[in-house]
Amino acid sequence: MTRPLDRLSLRQMRFDCIVGLFGHERHTLQPVELDVTLHFDARTAAREGRLTRTIDYSRILGELRFVMVAARFHLLESAAEAIAGWLLLPPSQDVPRAQVEAVEVRLSKLVALSGAAVPTLEIRRDRDDFEFVTETKSFGHIDIAFETSECGVYRERIFPHTVLPTHVHHHLDESELVLGDGLLLQGEPVAAGTAHTWPRGFPHRYENPTDIEQSFLCIDRPKFIPTDEVEVDTPVSALRRTESTRFF
Repeated sequence: MTRPLDRLSLRQMRFDCIVGLFGHERHTLQPVELDVTLHFDARTAAREGRLTRTIDYSRILGELRFVMVAARFHLLESAAEAIAGWLLLPPSQDVPRAQVEAVEVRLSKLVALSGAAVPTLEIRRDRDDFEFVTETKSFGHIDIAFETSECGVYRERIFPHTVLPTHVHHHLDESELVLGDGLLLQGEPVAAGTAHTWPRGFPHRYENPTDIEQSFLCIDRPKFIPTDEVEVDTPVSALRRTESTRFF
């Protein structure tokens, strides 16, 4: 008989974000409550006592808050599926952790019905439920965690000693959360857990000077448009950052 997996739960996470289809919901933050349960094998972590062998729940909290705030989902169904897809991705070199084999997601819109009821969606997804697509680019790999026409959730992994060239977008809004500790952003070091949003037409650039892949979580609204990533010849010394937010 197959041994049941171990479970780690994060409960009663609350975020103020844009989620909904209707006009007022697209322009007004509303509170949502999120619970997740991650199924994985905790035995190696128990024996070795290393955080990289288990799930860093403080980091997961920050990643999920970023996804909910940046993506501006139209439906709870899209939000839950995106969260499941993100949590089930294989670990990356710069952020080692246990592989999550299954995940349960519970999302509630706390004030959507003005107190008359609390609409809540619950889903469970296994790794086999997703056929993850990884695209290879000149600078590295892009793992597609989730896409709809409205938004895309991606992990971008930059090859060692490689540059993601300076570029702009003219037709999509982009928010990015740095995951590894080795990247340079706009030519300067940037700490893991730091997020920036790039307005349309704002040039940005990453460089990985380390010996392993380094990654960041990217949210595009609408989903990524290949022809809308336009390289520009802006000197690194002239690049600036937008205001940053720390998520972990």
